[in-house]
Amino acid sequence: MQTPEPLGGTRPTSRDVARVAGVSQATVSLVLGDKWRGRVSERTADAVREAARSLGYRPNLAARNLRLGHTRTALLVVPALTNEFFARVYTGAATVAARHGFGVVLYPSPDGVGPAKDPFASARAALDGIIASSMASDALKAFRGTDLPLVMLDSDPADTGAAAHVNLDIADGMRQVTGHLLALGHRRFVHLASAVPSWTFDVRATALGEALAGVSVRTVRAPLDVHGAMAATERALAVPGPRPTALVCDDDILAAGACKALRRLGLRVPEDVSVTGFDDLALATAVEPELTTVALPAERIGERGMAALLAVLAGEPPRPDDLPVTLVPRGSSGPAPAV
Repeated sequence: MQTPEPLGGTRPTSRDVARVAGVSQATVSLVLGDKWRGRVSERTADAVREAARSLGYRPNLAARNLRLGHTRTALLVVPALTNEFFARVYTGAATVAARHGFGVVLYPSPDGVGPAKDPFASARAALDGIIASSMASDALKAFRGTDLPLVMLDSDPADTGAAAHVNLDIADGMRQVTGHLLALGHRRFVHLASAVPSWTFDVRATALGEALAGVSVRTVRAPLDVHGAMAATERALAVPGPRPTALVCDDDILAAGACKALRRLGLRVPEDVSVTGFDDLALATAVEPELTTVALPAERIGERGMAALLAVLAGEPPRPDDLPVTLVPRGSSGPAPAV
């Protein structure tokens, strides 16, 4: 049997299927949408399916979903595309999404502070929901005016504008860092803090302050880049008085900059000054000595975030999540130097 040619010689349409099967386009829609029972005969349904198979016809799911008001697409908003952590969050979210026939669009908002602009002419028409990772609440104003469900990752759980929250136990991570350094005899600290205003960094600062109550701690803020961290470290060490024995950094990029600054000043890590990071990026094992840091389950938070969005879309209560984090001791931390 010769395969029928679609009209115009292009991608076959439902009109082509209807022509070959000898039925109306409405009948084709009923059969291929699996709504034919009780409306058309089984023989007619078989004829429509055979015509679609012979033509190689595939329904335009994007158009169909838009008609139904669902695109099976989620938007993942992140502060930056250059940070490995957010690439891993995306991987986790996309893996779960694919299992449920969803796609994930990745969209950066500078520094997570915003405001993030709606990347579509109409977010409601193009999306089913939004996942925002490590974003300031004010950065999401562009999406607050829609009724799209919003799931926030690594963000303030007090934000009532979100349908669900999935967080990392950031405070415990900082407690693990400080406990590790205190056990090594350190009593003079500098907190190399991120200059980006964000809930996750606020939590780190609060946890560190509580864990080191009664111990000498000085905070120096730096932009999230190596050169900014180097300059901030040099400022911290230029302050008169006893030299700090440990630098606690808000992330691995700051820690790498701190190590570089210390070497330029002729100081050894960790013999003279211990340095710790946060995140456990690939960078943590690329520097020498390798960084003591806190491993964050980035892919897992992406998976849980997408699962939470799917639960909200299904009308189910998402389970509250606070994912554990793990201290990874390496060569950049050691016993405090003798006074």
